[in-house]
Amino acid sequence: MEVHLPGRLDPVRLRAAFRRALLAHPRVLAREVPGRRHRRSFAWELTGRPDSDPVTFVGCGPEALARARARALAQCPSLALSPPMRLEVVEVDGETGEGAGTVLLLTMHHTALDAGSGLRVLATTAEQYGGTAALPVPERVRPGRPGPAPSGTGRTLRTRPVRVAPDSRPGPVRARAVGNGMVQADLPVPSRAARDGDLPSWTVNDQLLVAASLTVGRWNASRGRPAGPVRITMPVDDRPRGTEMPMGNGTRLVEVAMTPDGPRDTELLLRERPDPEAVARLLRTTARRTRALKSAQGAPMGAGANLLTAPLLPVGVRGVLTRAARRAAASRTSTVLVTNIGRVPYALDFGDAGRATAVWFSAPARMPRGLSVAAASTGGRLHVTLRWSRALLGDAAGAELADVFAESLSTTSLTPAGDASATGSHSAQDAQNTQNTQNTQSNRNNQNNPDNPKRPS
Repeated sequence: MEVHLPGRLDPVRLRAAFRRALLAHPRVLAREVPGRRHRRSFAWELTGRPDSDPVTFVGCGPEALARARARALAQCPSLALSPPMRLEVVEVDGETGEGAGTVLLLTMHHTALDAGSGLRVLATTAEQYGGTAALPVPERVRPGRPGPAPSGTGRTLRTRPVRVAPDSRPGPVRARAVGNGMVQADLPVPSRAARDGDLPSWTVNDQLLVAASLTVGRWNASRGRPAGPVRITMPVDDRPRGTEMPMGNGTRLVEVAMTPDGPRDTELLLRERPDPEAVARLLRTTARRTRALKSAQGAPMGAGANLLTAPLLPVGVRGVLTRAARRAAASRTSTVLVTNIGRVPYALDFGDAGRATAVWFSAPARMPRGLSVAAASTGGRLHVTLRWSRALLGDAAGAELADVFAESLSTTSLTPAGDASATGSHSAQDAQNTQNTQNTQSNRNNQNNPDNPKRPS
């Protein structure tokens, strides 16, 4: 997770503020208890205080931020130390196009913590550093009553989802590639449709899902791959966002089938300029499906994960079974992971260092899925991170895919009912696509990743 501030931070004050934030959320101060492979379950212990100082000031300079990002992708915090996270502070001078100020780079072990927990810790750190009382945090808006689940919500396994086409490197070269690549994009928030009663016709989250689906379809078509059903894994977080927020991995995973309703819509969507009415139909269908999935209750990681984590067998045996199940289910794995925090609900006001001007985050991109998209909105801008496995895409191909995503997202700026006057002319659309591509290219962050971490950070 990467937070940009316009000013400078005092090292002593920040270390003290971060420590107080950790003490305010004691469940973050956890570590894994060593044990033998024949034990029935993993054990965690709360330490009450950090085992070491997790805050590091890594200096400044044009390469300092690039090196910090490379470490975030390649070096995972240890589960044997409390807390399983580290905070690196980088001063930037504006020469790299990032703008002068300070960048906070928080890296967490995803086994122990998720993006929501990390953001809550940073929000408490800002309150402690700036000395300002926390502002009321709005609760999440969820559909009231779970209606009947529409068809094609992603629960069915009758059809295999399409895979993201790999780049043109030879197979043996891709097989030897390790780690993840990443691109950050600063994009305009796509315009949304008028509200339909108490709920919008579709949300920015729905637009991100549709954009990801269009990206996969257009990317695969450009590489001669046939069109196929796209399924997207989407985390849903129902936790309160105030100081009482439970720390850890608090999201449940749902799967959304991005299949259009119309028989010819796939062809219309994969044109060089996607048909606006087909895009609007897919947005409405996606909105219905995500509302049903968000309002329904279910196992956090799915029934299969519950079975594999049940303490019926020793953890060593269950580890072997889990890896075998992952390989067996590879062809049924969803196409892409899309995580959307939405509008950042915290002020992130660090006093004399200023408020956050941008918030980026990313989740690991493990094979066979190999691609994750993460988004957060700050200051009226959408900060999107595309992260991919280098066993799937090289850095150049990943940056090209990010450009396709920016163009696809701009096509979702529509109004309902196919209102042609609101969709804009092709020339206006092309201008928006060009601007999105320029913003994406200006934020490319492809670092070398020489190490293959045992666990993805």
